Amino acid sequence: MKYLHHFLVLFLFPIFSIAQDSTKVVTKRIYTTKPLNNNEAPNIDGIIDDSSWDIAEWTGDFIESQPDENTPPDQQTKFKILYDQKYLYVAYRCYDKEPSKIEKRLSRRDGFAGDRITIILDTYHDKRTAFSFTITAAGVKGDEFVSQNGDNWDESWNPIWYAASKIDAEGWTAEVKIPLSQLKFGNDKEQIWGFQVTRLIFRKDERSGWQRIPADAPGFVSEFGELHGLIDIEPQKQLEIQPFAVTQLDTYPEEEGNPFRDGQDFKLNGGLDAKIGVTNDLTLDLTVNPDFGQVEADPAAIALDGFQIFFREQRPFFVENKNIFDYRFANGFDNVFYSRRIGRNPQGSFTELDGEFVDSPTNTTMLGAAKFSGKTKNGWSIGVLESVTEREIAKIEDENGNRREAVVEPLTNYFVGRIQKDFNERNTYIGGIFTSTNRSLGDPFEIDEENPNTDQTSELVGTRENNLNILRKSAYTGGLDFRHNWKNRKYFIEGNIVTSHVEGSKEAIEETQNELTHLFQRVDADHVSVDPNRTSLTGTGGKLVGGRSGGGNWRYNAGVFWRSPELELNDVGFLRQADEIRQFVNARYLFLKPTKLYRRANIFVEQFSTYDFEGNYNRIQYEFNGFINYKNNWWTELGFGHKPRIFTNTFLRGGPRWRFSDENFVFLFFGSDQRKKFNFTIGHVNASAQQNNFSFQRYVLRLNYQPFDAFSMSVNPEFERNPNKTQYVTETDFNGTPRYITARIDQQTLSASIRLNYNINPNLTIQYYGQPFISRGRYTDFNYVNNPIAKDLAERVTLYDQNQISFANEEYSVDENRDGTVDYTFDDPDFAFVQFRSNLVLRWEYIPGSEIFLVWSQGITGDGVPSDHLFRSLNNQILDQQPDNTFLIKATYRFVL
Repeated sequence: MKYLHHFLVLFLFPIFSIAQDSTKVVTKRIYTTKPLNNNEAPNIDGIIDDSSWDIAEWTGDFIESQPDENTPPDQQTKFKILYDQKYLYVAYRCYDKEPSKIEKRLSRRDGFAGDRITIILDTYHDKRTAFSFTITAAGVKGDEFVSQNGDNWDESWNPIWYAASKIDAEGWTAEVKIPLSQLKFGNDKEQIWGFQVTRLIFRKDERSGWQRIPADAPGFVSEFGELHGLIDIEPQKQLEIQPFAVTQLDTYPEEEGNPFRDGQDFKLNGGLDAKIGVTNDLTLDLTVNPDFGQVEADPAAIALDGFQIFFREQRPFFVENKNIFDYRFANGFDNVFYSRRIGRNPQGSFTELDGEFVDSPTNTTMLGAAKFSGKTKNGWSIGVLESVTEREIAKIEDENGNRREAVVEPLTNYFVGRIQKDFNERNTYIGGIFTSTNRSLGDPFEIDEENPNTDQTSELVGTRENNLNILRKSAYTGGLDFRHNWKNRKYFIEGNIVTSHVEGSKEAIEETQNELTHLFQRVDADHVSVDPNRTSLTGTGGKLVGGRSGGGNWRYNAGVFWRSPELELNDVGFLRQADEIRQFVNARYLFLKPTKLYRRANIFVEQFSTYDFEGNYNRIQYEFNGFINYKNNWWTELGFGHKPRIFTNTFLRGGPRWRFSDENFVFLFFGSDQRKKFNFTIGHVNASAQQNNFSFQRYVLRLNYQPFDAFSMSVNPEFERNPNKTQYVTETDFNGTPRYITARIDQQTLSASIRLNYNINPNLTIQYYGQPFISRGRYTDFNYVNNPIAKDLAERVTLYDQNQISFANEEYSVDENRDGTVDYTFDDPDFAFVQFRSNLVLRWEYIPGSEIFLVWSQGITGDGVPSDHLFRSLNNQILDQQPDNTFLIKATYRFVL
């Protein structure tokens, strides 16, 4: 092991000590626009024939950025810009010697397919954020909000703007009209904006730009040229109101005798979204009774380790301007604000008796929300979000018609406040965040007003139960973050810190201490223990990292992050596991100049190790990977790694620290040219541990086909197999001693996501998404934990022999001491989870910003037979079953006032 450490030191030391700065100073280009004054505004039809365009001058001389940076592009481009008090106008001339080869592929908005040209405006001139507007040769629009100096592009931003394109004998042209109300800028007499125009020639995969940005530049937005000449334009206060109406019909298999499942439900709903420009920089977004019916279903997943699964946000209200509220810390997967907590599945529980039927909500209703966000000209980034979710009630009825109710989610208020300030010519920022969650839990039991004398300990007829004592009453989080760049942004140091405080009943805080995130009940932990009398917890987390982000061929960073045992964020944030300290270092070498073999390539090396707050040394990992994009645009990604030490505090769910055998892993992905009408990706991941403790195989196939410009399809099947000799099963008691039981598992998972897109025109699209998902686990060779930290697997666990364990009536019985008496039992853990979800959506943007959706959603979820083959489960549980269907019509109209 010491030799490996010596190798890393020798390998990384030259990176940090002798990497040379090869970036040369690039002259900033300036374009000066002209006002329309009293001239008539150009008609946006894609044909540059209006006399008003003669006011402005053409500019061009684009330089290639990919694949061969700082060389003349194959085809040149030019543009000109005009403005008046309400709009910015842009005209493009994209020359092409072979107009018949221009790719004019249709797609949905933000599809970014085919030949295209983009204007990117850093209106704050903060050198970190920008607004991006793309028009394709087919007339499809794309718009994104750019943040983190080009590292983050948010497609969810959907401003109102106008564009058209036209192919002619010289190539293609386009005209764009951008309302100034959709941009944010200050009130200086002359605006100076950061500014870039980029073009993609799709068939050559050639990118060029008006302002040269070197391949080794430390950022993107920070390297823009400048747009001058915007004189005396007035900031436009945005005011938009968007009411909507929804009709929804749900159909499902009728269940005889179940009053809540009679075969169909009909709903009529409406609401309102509004966007109010408080100032030109800051916007207030409001939503009342929002509806998210057209949002694509989450992909199916199953996790045997017990940890929660992260799903990306898809609801428009939350995804727009989400970069302002983002506060990732530690390893980058945890976040102080995770908007999926708002409107989450109800968390309350109740006891369902035999013969009862239940109608329980699947999500919490969001009554309303307000979001105040934006960035000022002087560098203040501000975000404030307030939301209230409704108290949710499950209805329960028995066979005799007796009804009761259970409160499964309380009335809850969520608050998030985020602020950042730029300094030092935008090279430094300092920020902070504060969140709060407050629940109205009420009394443990609330008598129904219509039946005040009902005995709740008997039949509970006409009563309402409030079983929310396990929920925390309140949760607060505060944090500070910073980043400092120097030497033309080539080097950086950044960090953040988070403090959390949760309060609740003794039951709620004890439940928190016992959750998988914390596991204070661990039997071998001296630094934590469960205190049943506590009513609050306070914890911290954070990170400190520094490195090189640009200049030359090397990129590297090193740092440390931590999450203390009492840190708790999961009321309105996302935290997978507390009680960890991690050290990490990584480096990447970029091959910036294309050769006869490749267009671009890079190699990457990483090392990290982890500890808990008791000082246990839990893990170390080494990884190496590389990527190459060949001259013909095929590509390969290869990586491998070694884990010589793997300990975990969570595997036995409160039991002692556990050791896995040493692991090696390798992955290989390669694919064809993704510009082609048909392209594919094939991939394989393989991991294995010593003594065959466990292994993991993942097979990936991604097929994409676009037979003609208006239609595309993709099929992405995946198969995973994850055998493990020591999969956790349960904990039981053996003569007063905890007994932790594991077993050999053969887990197989098969899934396939299917997408079909048909574009009638850029504003009228039909999209289909479907995903069958099957996961099956069969358990054999049951054993119990003997020495959980032994290096030898045979010492770690002890197998039951055939005289110790028997199976009958879906239950295992164990006579561990072989005295003829059953010492303990546990249920059969075999499982087969089957799910199918699909969405068929017709979307028509009949005028900019106003839409009609026609939606058909379908879903099936069930339990298969573990002994069946995966494909038989697919047939029996999906193809042969009547699904649940949702038919939905949603109409919106966007008033711009």
